[in-house]
Amino acid sequence: MSHFPVVIHHNPDCGTSRNVLAIIEAAGYAPVVIDYLREGWTRPQLLALFAASGLTPRAALRETKSPAADLGLLAEGVTDEQLLTAMIAHPVLVNRPLVATPKGVKLCRPDSALVLDLLDRLPPGPFTKEDGTLLIDADGKRVG
Repeated sequence: MSHFPVVIHHNPDCGTSRNVLAIIEAAGYAPVVIDYLREGWTRPQLLALFAASGLTPRAALRETKSPAADLGLLAEGVTDEQLLTAMIAHPVLVNRPLVATPKGVKLCRPDSALVLDLLDRLPPGPFTKEDGTLLIDADGKRVG
């Protein structure tokens, strides 16, 4: 079997992030799991992830359940540089999960099924998300 690296920037307290990790593991991968809340971010790391995924710092900003509003980051005129500085100081400001594979980098939110586009094989079916939503049917085909 060929080596197909998968890296997930993961928050174990997030249901979407847990679903994405479960999909990756069910498909037979042993991903590198980065707990970004514990590890933090570096400026080069964020710039590389955003460039590879086509995200801007604004598009990657977690606006709810984060200190974004308290820090004034939701106001018009906040620059990408200000957002990057805040994201490094407060890792929770970056939306998750971000997944990187040889097929690309994506923010797999709000739909955890987005990760399927980054894998070279699907989990065997049937496969459901935490909430019971069917993702892969019994024939191994994507649902929805």
